[in-house]
Amino acid sequence: MLKAAFKSLLDRKLRLLLSTSAIVLGVGFVVGSLVFTDMLSSGFTKIFERATGDVVVRDVNGVDEFGSPTNKTVPASLVDELAAIPGAARADGNVSADGVYVIGADGKQVGGLGAPGLAFNWSDAPGQSGEPVATLVDGRAPETAGEVVIDSRTAEKAGYVVGDDIKLVTNGSTDQVAEKLVGIIEFADGGTLAGASLTVFDTQTAQDLFLDGRDEFTDIWVTADDGVSQDELRDAAAAVLPAHTVALTGEKVAKDSADVIGEALGFLRTFLLVFAGISLFVGAFLIVNTFAILVAQRSRELALFRALGASSRQVFSSVILEAFVVGVLGSTIGLGFGLVLAKLLQAMFAAFGLDLAGQALVVTPTTVVAAYGIGIVVTVLAAAIPAWRARRVPPIQALSDVVAMPEGSLGRRLVGGLAMAALGVVGMAVGLLTDVPRSGWVTVVGAVAVLLGTSLASPAFGRPLLTLSQAVFRRVFGAVGSLAGENARRNPRRTAATASALMIGLSLACAVAILGASGKESAAVAIDKSFSGDYVVGNSTGQTFSPDVARKMSQVDGVTQVVRQRYGVGLLNGQRQFLGAIDPAGFGSVVKVDVFEGNVANFKDGTLVIDRTWAEGKSLHAGSTVTIALPSGKETFTVAAVVEPDPLLFLPAMTIDDLAAAGFPKEDAMLLIAADGDRLQALEDVVKDNPLVIVNDQAGLIQQQNDQADQGLLMIYGLLALALIIAVLGIVNTLALSVIERTREIGLLRAVGMTRRQLRRMVSLESVAIAVLGSLMGLGLGIFFGLAVWKAFENDGLSELSIPAGQLAVFVLAAVLVGVLAAVFPARRAAKLDVLRAIATE
Repeated sequence: MLKAAFKSLLDRKLRLLLSTSAIVLGVGFVVGSLVFTDMLSSGFTKIFERATGDVVVRDVNGVDEFGSPTNKTVPASLVDELAAIPGAARADGNVSADGVYVIGADGKQVGGLGAPGLAFNWSDAPGQSGEPVATLVDGRAPETAGEVVIDSRTAEKAGYVVGDDIKLVTNGSTDQVAEKLVGIIEFADGGTLAGASLTVFDTQTAQDLFLDGRDEFTDIWVTADDGVSQDELRDAAAAVLPAHTVALTGEKVAKDSADVIGEALGFLRTFLLVFAGISLFVGAFLIVNTFAILVAQRSRELALFRALGASSRQVFSSVILEAFVVGVLGSTIGLGFGLVLAKLLQAMFAAFGLDLAGQALVVTPTTVVAAYGIGIVVTVLAAAIPAWRARRVPPIQALSDVVAMPEGSLGRRLVGGLAMAALGVVGMAVGLLTDVPRSGWVTVVGAVAVLLGTSLASPAFGRPLLTLSQAVFRRVFGAVGSLAGENARRNPRRTAATASALMIGLSLACAVAILGASGKESAAVAIDKSFSGDYVVGNSTGQTFSPDVARKMSQVDGVTQVVRQRYGVGLLNGQRQFLGAIDPAGFGSVVKVDVFEGNVANFKDGTLVIDRTWAEGKSLHAGSTVTIALPSGKETFTVAAVVEPDPLLFLPAMTIDDLAAAGFPKEDAMLLIAADGDRLQALEDVVKDNPLVIVNDQAGLIQQQNDQADQGLLMIYGLLALALIIAVLGIVNTLALSVIERTREIGLLRAVGMTRRQLRRMVSLESVAIAVLGSLMGLGLGIFFGLAVWKAFENDGLSELSIPAGQLAVFVLAAVLVGVLAAVFPARRAAKLDVLRAIATE
């Protein structure tokens, strides 16, 4: 049986190729996701190791929970003290900030769409490697105000050379500065800082811009003498430090920074792997169908083995062995395809500013094991169903070529499928509407059960649709259409299984479309309802901007109020908690909120305004107290009001003054402006040389929200496209194998007068029937999923339901068109069959 299994594979190379395609794509997606995120993690780890001193001294609360600098600094006098401790070779003070970008010669910012814009004071202090973090490759270091150094990559993109006058935008005390470019730097090893732009000032200028002119530093690097360990140097530094100051080894600082990035990359990895899982799920349907057809085609062969003494267990094992080989082959090719996909992801992220040029792909043993483990397990499990079915076919039945599925089994499949779908609906309801632990996973499992149940029952309720298709085809295409419809109906289980693969991808795309449209409509209605001001000012990169912008805009003639919003992050019950901040005067003037409990008039220093969803999750009410760990220490706030979620507000929110006192930088994230008359042009003129800051009226704000949502939707559709490609391959696979299975029948049809054109049309119509069935099932399930999720979040910001009928219709029509295209290869293959040889085929 071992030789027979391998001979079967070698004799059916085309079928082997078609069978591996789904595994190649699914495993490739998994490998690409793992390799890409491992490469990101490795790249950032190296960056932090290279850009950290032997020992770092900073305020105890010098960085927030995401590793970003707070306004807590250390005095400059510490530099000389630390330079004199035993084991120290030198000590250097650092001023660091982000949100600083170069404006290119074309008037556009360089970077800002992914990687940060970092700024420092000039220092030649060595990192842990013993080499300076960066070295001058042209010009000199900045020495006084009005001079600046930038990295070579930024200089090239901006079109600047040493000696040019350049413009910068900052989130410091001044939003725009003009400087003379006096030098260009590169990393010592020629690498990049993941696409970040680097701007370097002299120390006094950096302190003026980012520390309000205070003679202080963000942190201090202490470099160890030869033979002195980081631990020894840290202990020596700690002995001379004042209160609220801490000494950390460079290794720990680098690790902590890498861990923060690793957590963010974990979300990205999970996000990508979800879509990889969808692709594998769809691919499993292709494999089940492929092996079901192969087993049916080999029924005589397998029966002969049974007649010669092979046991049913050996027949089962031979099919499983074929699946194992297919899994190994598909995983191997998928591993290579995943590396290509990782490079494509690298190029895509580079287009958004996260440049990892020169970073080698990272292939870990875990990735290799995952590739082969997932590929083999999915293939073998998917093939087990038809393999088990093969062992149950009696030799006499197979030798007589009667292997069709009994009609009575469709009723059992319908009952079983509906029961499974019903359980899935219950699971989704529990996950979406209750506080059950791991509710997300419960919802996903419920949705999978709905998909599987629908697929299981689809041969029964799909038959009427196929009968309708046959009637339509007969009326439009005559006898050829009738034959096509009959072929689609001949094996409803096979047709429905193929259509189910398309159903899954299309149902998710339709659900995403409904949720996306509902989200955009909800945001538009909420903005129209709650925003009583006239203009909104934000940053195109989603980062903060200089408070100088608000100062300038408040001086514009006709502007009556400028309300600032900022944000930070603290710890609540040991968990990171996003925190917003707003001027108390904003409530009732430029923002009107629906108050659930309490009164926004009570909002003042020491209090919070929170949204209802967050309050319910934390069991909080108006008057409740909340203790939050902040850079300044633990602070207790009283809940002044509980309000409905609002897309314009960063909630939970404290006052602007409380956020500043807590230790967060005085940088604005959004401005809400009220004005008399049309002041849009005047406000835009304030920031005409700052392309990062955008001014919108209400209509412009809604359009900006829609554009951002559309970008996210396009990315999701792009990731779902791989699942749809696998579904299309499933149609190609089923039709191609069906043509092989019906070789003799096709030969007879040709012998009695069917032309090649009619034959191609017949196969194409079969494909259309499959695509229509899959599209309609996908459309129905997609609307159900979309409505279910919308209903669950109706009271949590997703207030409006919008079903984009036009977009859904385009999806269905595109799926049908894809069905036509999927038939091209099988139809051409059928038309080229030699008539006499086809008739002689057994």
